[in-house]
Amino acid sequence: MASRPTLVSVAAQLGLSRQTVSNAINAPERVNPETLKRVREVIAASGYRPNAAARQLRTRRSRNLGFRLFPTVDGINGAIMDRFLHSLTENLQLHGYRMTLFAASSDRAEIDSYGELLETADLDGFILTGTHHGDERGRWLMEREVPFVAFGRPWSTDDSGCPYPWVDVDGRAGTAEATADLLGRGHRRIGFLGWPESSEVGANRRSGWEAALSGVLAPGELKSLSVGVPDGIRDGAAGALKLLANGATAIVCASDSLALGASEQLRTASPGVPPAVIGFDDTPVAAAVGMSSVAQPVEEAARHIVKIMRGLLEGPAERSEPAAHVLLAPRLVLRDSGGPLATPIAL
Repeated sequence: MASRPTLVSVAAQLGLSRQTVSNAINAPERVNPETLKRVREVIAASGYRPNAAARQLRTRRSRNLGFRLFPTVDGINGAIMDRFLHSLTENLQLHGYRMTLFAASSDRAEIDSYGELLETADLDGFILTGTHHGDERGRWLMEREVPFVAFGRPWSTDDSGCPYPWVDVDGRAGTAEATADLLGRGHRRIGFLGWPESSEVGANRRSGWEAALSGVLAPGELKSLSVGVPDGIRDGAAGALKLLANGATAIVCASDSLALGASEQLRTASPGVPPAVIGFDDTPVAAAVGMSSVAQPVEEAARHIVKIMRGLLEGPAERSEPAAHVLLAPRLVLRDSGGPLATPIAL
């Protein structure tokens, strides 16, 4: 039976010192790029795994991060967080990190969990989701100098001035692109089916629709063509009925769940005509039913979050550069969003 590869055997195979191989694993910025590539290739081929316990003693890091799981409100839109969590876990594992998942009923309960997990699980930091204006979680962690990265903006007046790092997806750009596509197909009275006004993410997505139509419809018309409802297929259908009553011929939605409900209403209103509806999140359900949707680059977001977190944990103790803020562009995935109108409207 072949012996398990060790740091010594890997170094001997490469003709390098143990310290060079150790640096390639723990401090790659200290190693020449060509040498680093050779070391990584041999490590991958040999199946060598660093001794996590020994590395923790040297670095005083557990390489373990905390992540709060939110309950799934909708099985359709919950798929987006499933994709994000899978990609995040995969990218962390590539760099020798793991996650401790925990549940909390509120932000206050999540903060209470921070203190407990930092003591009992020896976590190095946290990855936050579900950010909102006045979020106390970031303030609590900053006051205690606990490293963290947020998936989502702080939704303050000036997000660029936020003192902590965040990665987010530009929902405004996504709905603006979806609206522009429907305008190009001849639709003019394009409705927006979103969430209640308390949703900051929903307001951001609504603003893209509004901006795309600002030169096409009067403010009063825009108001009559915007409906906010809870996130769900039945609520989407009810919201679409209101939009149709106000003369909407096409609908841009804040989620795929709302879009599925809206699609059913448009099918009923115009039998035999593909519904001119575009969702958001590009879930597997949207792909399965052939519905257009705005795709979030959650895999790319996960890679950025891991990169930023590694910089916080593995970089120099004194950091003078500002916190990283990354806003990613979504992508419109066109399937069957209704095609052009039979009689295009002159804009």
